[in-house]
Amino acid sequence: MGKYILSKIIYSIIVLWGVVTAIFFLFNVLPGDPATIILGQRANKEQVEAIHKDLGLDLPILTQYFLYLNDLSPLSIHTSEDRTSHWFYDTEKYTGFTLIPLGNKQVVLKMPYLRRSYITKRPVSEIILETLPETAVLAFSSIIIASVLGILLGILAAIKFNSWYDKVSLVLSVLGMAAPSFFVGLIIAWLFGYVLRDYTGLSPTGSLFELDVWEGEKIQLKNLILPAITLGVRPLAIIVQLMRSSLLDVLSQDYIRTARAKGLSGYAIIFKHALKNALNPVITTISGWFAGLMAGAVFVEYIFNWKGIGYEVYEALSKNDLPVVMGSTLVFATIFVFTNMLVDILYGFLDPRVRIR
Repeated sequence: MGKYILSKIIYSIIVLWGVVTAIFFLFNVLPGDPATIILGQRANKEQVEAIHKDLGLDLPILTQYFLYLNDLSPLSIHTSEDRTSHWFYDTEKYTGFTLIPLGNKQVVLKMPYLRRSYITKRPVSEIILETLPETAVLAFSSIIIASVLGILLGILAAIKFNSWYDKVSLVLSVLGMAAPSFFVGLIIAWLFGYVLRDYTGLSPTGSLFELDVWEGEKIQLKNLILPAITLGVRPLAIIVQLMRSSLLDVLSQDYIRTARAKGLSGYAIIFKHALKNALNPVITTISGWFAGLMAGAVFVEYIFNWKGIGYEVYEALSKNDLPVVMGSTLVFATIFVFTNMLVDILYGFLDPRVRIR
């Protein structure tokens, strides 16, 4: 089992290294000069060169790449003497401590450094830590709604196989998977936030925390309803179809026919025997979708003015603030890879055949 877990950890690290490499080179070929973004269009040549030197943009692209890897790695190598070098261990940038001193070099254990925003000059990690909890709350609420409703509706569709309800649920599931999140968000915001606002009491825009001039910052859970439903539409549609097909497959097994022959009720067959086996692929899908929803909330957060990391990414893209976009993308990728690694390891515990394969 230890060898299996180690292989999954190594595989996840390799995947993350590939993502980091792709992100770095992709964003470094995009048009636009960070010096112009920071200084504005009236910046002179000397100012532009100073910014390039400060950000390391005057260095060869491979040197920049290795500097970026060194900044992101928790275990990194730095110089301890030359303060003008980009390899210098600056305690104002890095949070960590020296692990192994090596003369004028040192091996450092630190938090990953995601650089600073071009616009606000704030550390990207600080921006992400402020906004990530709201996105996590939104994604968690969405996946809970999708999971509970999807499993129940999928069970009902399997029980009523080939009925009008089953056919309607399949059509609605296909529509739910096909409709883009931003389109669904606009429809839901318009319908429930404007047309039916007097009946629902819901606002089309708003975040989890809102500032009240008298009472200070307050939690507004009602603002969570519309974006959570919007973000949960697509996983809901997939869970309904997957739960239906998985349960139908289990109900065709020999041990289910034996249970029927023994005179067990339909309720006992479904909920005591078939459901626990039919839920395995559904749980896998749910775990994968949770990580995907964290990254897929960009347009939904912007439509509903939900101040999470997705909203921050949209704003950063509109201003060409690349460190924020790159840092956020890496966080999304890390969550996705880490979640899938945990699911694979959990399957290794539950099913020995997975470890053999």
